Amino acid sequence: MDNMLRAAIWTLSLSALAAAGAEAAEAGFPSKSIRIIVPFPPGGNVDINARAIAPGLGEALGQQAIVENRPGASGQIGAEAVAKSPPDGHALMVASSTVMSMVPAVYSKLRYDILKDFVPVGRLSEVPFVIVVHPSVPAKTTREFIALAKARPNDLRMATGGLGTSSHLIAELFSISAGIRMLIVPYKGAGPALTDLLGGHVDTRMDQISSSMPHIKSARLRAIAVTTAQRVALLPGLPTLAESGVPGFEASVVTGMLAPAGTPPEIVRRLSTALVKVLTDPVLVERFAALGAAVRPSTSEELGKFIREDLARWRKVVREAGIKVE
Repeated sequence: MDNMLRAAIWTLSLSALAAAGAEAAEAGFPSKSIRIIVPFPPGGNVDINARAIAPGLGEALGQQAIVENRPGASGQIGAEAVAKSPPDGHALMVASSTVMSMVPAVYSKLRYDILKDFVPVGRLSEVPFVIVVHPSVPAKTTREFIALAKARPNDLRMATGGLGTSSHLIAELFSISAGIRMLIVPYKGAGPALTDLLGGHVDTRMDQISSSMPHIKSARLRAIAVTTAQRVALLPGLPTLAESGVPGFEASVVTGMLAPAGTPPEIVRRLSTALVKVLTDPVLVERFAALGAAVRPSTSEELGKFIREDLARWRKVVREAGIKVE
């Protein structure tokens, strides 16, 4: 037997063994409880997403799905924990755009590589942002806000949840698109930023609509516009930025599920199918809508495409805004 034939047989044998191993892994999956790691504290949008899908996902897969919060370092602690877990489908991450594309766009050195350390499972939801201002700010529309910011460059104080967070980068994109300059005030989280806005210590904020809605209803904050391409059901009378003098503006936060790199494709497909099944439940769709989130199920490939494109988009914003990490 010549060397070429031996090599061909060896290659075919390895392929057959790999296929058999993958089939065996898929056949035995899941063999224990599934951990859904959330890289943020309890109570936020991502945590709510994860806890909403966990019961249905567990039912669809035949094993209990348990949500585990691993906050810290802008999502890096939880992301690293999942990246280093065995790639067998039993440890998953539910994360937002902050972890998937925004923080990676800002920081050159992270504890994880979003493109190399994970395989996408599927998208969960999309949450619009809203520009809110303290009632003392003399602007009731986007055009009035832009005019005020141009008249007072670097004077309007925009509170963000921290460097590289969604509120920070969406605010920077708005500044670039509108041709204005604001004073970006970073906080250690969305909660403190919103508290200071309510107290009038800062002027404005890009906030998830679910967080600001109670304060908009009570008139403690004034909503100027939403950041999505279409108006949102919770505030149907509020125009989009694109309608209000910032053509083409569109930004939101997407939540998705990912597994460690190397997870067998068969297991990823099974997880993705189960996730789509859960997300098409009308009761869950209504529950998300009440929180201002739109259910956006997708394939693994679609989430992967979104992450790559979103990462490139925010890297461009970081360059144009001159954001530097010290």
